[in-house]
Amino acid sequence: MNRFLIVGVGNIGSEYAGTRHNIGFDIVDAFIRKHEGNFKPVKLADLSEIKWKARKMVCIKPSTYVNMSGKAVKYWMDKEKIAMENILVVLDDIALPIDKLRLRPSGSDAGHNGLKSIQEALGTNAFPKLRFGIGNDFPKGKQVEYVLGKWTEVELPIVKKKIDKSVEIIENFATIGIERTMNQYNKLEITL
Repeated sequence: MNRFLIVGVGNIGSEYAGTRHNIGFDIVDAFIRKHEGNFKPVKLADLSEIKWKARKMVCIKPSTYVNMSGKAVKYWMDKEKIAMENILVVLDDIALPIDKLRLRPSGSDAGHNGLKSIQEALGTNAFPKLRFGIGNDFPKGKQVEYVLGKWTEVELPIVKKKIDKSVEIIENFATIGIERTMNQYNKLEITL
């Protein structure tokens, strides 16, 4: 059985729920809801395992906070014996506009502390990432407030649509592979 580790990047705690920085958690939650799984607290993360189309999907939401995500990813990757190319890290990206999703087999941390932590823990940046564009519509010096802020009423409908697309991307990543999935979704402009 093919094994996959799907990592939603975010911060634990109700004060972070519904923030741009927690979109990784929201996407993994939506994926697990669709496949009727449940999360349980385990070492370094909340975890849900589902079996789907002859694949074992181990989904984690690290409980280490964004900046220490690597610790949880490395632990669960080793424990579940999951190959590097079968990891998918799902996270927010201010460099992408709100109407974009971007799947890549590797790439730099682009200043994202959660990604930086994962790359340090794994010793490479050559693992798949699904970046969820959150835009960068904030005044100079207000990046932290923007990233940790909640979605606006105007943004929410597009965010919900993109979460659904992200769930499709996770499914396709595990079934048809990263190249075909990238070709299918990376050029999409997601609008209402």
